[in-house]
Amino acid sequence: DNGCGIAKEHLGKVFDPFFTTKPVGKGTGLGLSLSYGIVQKHNGHIDVRSEAGKGTCFRITLPVRHHSTEARV
Repeated sequence: DNGCGIAKEHLGKVFDPFFTTKPVGKGTGLGLSLSYGIVQKHNGHIDVRSEAGKGTCFRITLPVRHHSTEARV
């Protein structure tokens, strides 16, 4: 998106359910929480770096899974 970054005091809360800095009715605060949960369920990690006034970077890493050619029973 084209946001202006996240303040340092909010970085530790961005993945908390219902955390938002938006006015009432403008957001639920669930988007990043849901994203975090999905990444965790896939044994991954999501990292956030931000500088207020400049922007934010989210990095998602997921493990590589090699599929077996054997049929599952």
